[in-house]
Amino acid sequence: MNAIYLDHAATTPLRAEVREAMIPLLDGRFGNPSSAHRFGREARAALEEARERAAGALGASRHEIVFTCAGTEADNLAVLGRWRARGEGPVVCSAVEHKAVLKAAARAHAEGAPLVVLGVDGEGRVDAAALDDVLRSGPSVVSVLWGNNEVGTLQPVQEIAERCAGAGVILHSDAVQAFGKVRVRVDETPCDLLSLSAHKFGGPKGIGLLFVRDGVALEPLSHGGGQEHGLRPGTENVAMAVGLATAIEIAAAAQESECSRLGALRDRLERALVMAVPGVVVNAGGAPRLPHILNVSIPAVDQEALLVALDLEGVAVSVASACQSGAAEPSHVLTAMGRILENGAAIRLSVGWTSTESEIDHAAAVIPAIAGRVGART
Repeated sequence: MNAIYLDHAATTPLRAEVREAMIPLLDGRFGNPSSAHRFGREARAALEEARERAAGALGASRHEIVFTCAGTEADNLAVLGRWRARGEGPVVCSAVEHKAVLKAAARAHAEGAPLVVLGVDGEGRVDAAALDDVLRSGPSVVSVLWGNNEVGTLQPVQEIAERCAGAGVILHSDAVQAFGKVRVRVDETPCDLLSLSAHKFGGPKGIGLLFVRDGVALEPLSHGGGQEHGLRPGTENVAMAVGLATAIEIAAAAQESECSRLGALRDRLERALVMAVPGVVVNAGGAPRLPHILNVSIPAVDQEALLVALDLEGVAVSVASACQSGAAEPSHVLTAMGRILENGAAIRLSVGWTSTESEIDHAAAVIPAIAGRVGART
């Protein structure tokens, strides 16, 4: 069997439809959207059509979509941009946010923002009711991940959004992992800022977006021209925006069926590992989860040795989020959940639009065998 890719939470293969949609913008339709001549007007039309399509998939208005280079930039623009625009009030986030949010919050703290980090339970969930005291302090922004990128835990975003809206507090949610796997629409959930990244749902790397609800003030992180409603200056990448728009429409249309299919694949793998690997623990197994992410801890196994051995056997998995792989410190997500093993491995297995049952069954046979061999040497 060919190599099995179980790291779709890190990135997904580019869909053929997305590639085909981008090619004309990489070739003949090369104009700068800010140019007044016909080449520029053609590029501007393609860019604004992409913006309209992305907005439609999210239940937003076209003018509420800001294209960015990635989810990380979108997170930073939301958290730092909101703090700098308001200049007062705490920055609030959960302990299990993506590092893009945590480090943006730390930067705001260095600039004078009080920082409140919300703890989570053993399944990685924030207690929405615990927000009430924090909301009375008038935060500049609250940031809570829609679905966790390491363990898959879904946060009670709807309840959190309603509490923030009731208190008149701006809420940002990083929905980078969630979009296309669960229903994410800003006309249904009253969050004010929302981040996405195209390469997590079959689009190209290097393009993301930030939804900015009408009336929410942000300070741009860089300065130059007036592109992207003045929030993200620089010549727009029209081909990438068209790729994102194509991918977001496909992901939104297939979301319900993909949620069911991916969840079945994830559960199939989970059942097999629980039966075959002694002492295995499913992290966040008792919480509502994103359907494509499975995170398991295996006792008495060297983490890096397991990762390398699986790679040599043609099974690609991750030990944490791709943004921090190779880091010496343990996962901040599992640490916040109280799930760190002193002697063991925690691996993330994530399925996606190319995953099949035969791949899952092969991985389910290979992983326990390799875990047993690696464990025997430690």
